[in-house]
Amino acid sequence: MTTTRRILGALAALMVAAGANAQPAPPRTADVSIVLVHGALIDGSSWRGVYDLLTRDGYRVSIVQQPLTGLDEDVAATRRVLEQQDGPVILVGHSYGGSIITVAGSDPRVKALVYVAALQPDVGETSGEVAPPMPPASKDLKPTADGFVFLDPAKFAADFGADLPKAQAEFMARSQMPVAGAAFSVRLTVAAWRDKPSYAIIATEDRALDPEIARRMATRAGSKVTLVKASHAVHISHPREVARVIEAAARAVK
Repeated sequence: MTTTRRILGALAALMVAAGANAQPAPPRTADVSIVLVHGALIDGSSWRGVYDLLTRDGYRVSIVQQPLTGLDEDVAATRRVLEQQDGPVILVGHSYGGSIITVAGSDPRVKALVYVAALQPDVGETSGEVAPPMPPASKDLKPTADGFVFLDPAKFAADFGADLPKAQAEFMARSQMPVAGAAFSVRLTVAAWRDKPSYAIIATEDRALDPEIARRMATRAGSKVTLVKASHAVHISHPREVARVIEAAARAVK
């Protein structure tokens, strides 16, 4: 009997030790998926910092790699990703991605929209009308022969990501994804923020999207606003603040 007790005691001690050394389970989250949509000139890898934080907290995250060849094509690429989701979705867009989620957000799976230094056009408006590029960025945009637009690499850091590490900004300047200029002249036929809750992160040091215009769009949409002292690349330079807003939107889903 004594031997049996000793064995049981040893097993119990091992179980306690194993429990102490085990990695904590990720926080339980609502059954919500998060879909991230990048803006013009960059790609989905720009969301890496936000992605890491959201997945660490237990959320299922998908990232759209839209082609930036036109608003219809970019919306279609976003809808393909939405179709793969199970349950409710928080749809997040940066910059021009805001126009994309305003249309694609009409999908019934989408329960809330998060605009990150993003455009929030209304029905009948174009992306170019609602928030034209502000100087000096507007002067630093360069057209291609086939109708695409890119930002002068020498001015990219100052105009787009002044708070990014120099080497990172230089790499992004040289790896730009030019965007079709025609995408900014398409009039929207739907604005999902009209009947769904929305959140807006405004980058107060933004040199691409005028913060005052961003605030007016957010106010019109009834978005819950968060101000972050950051450049247009706020989701890269301040991923924690951006992830916090996205998670607040996810927790609010009933």
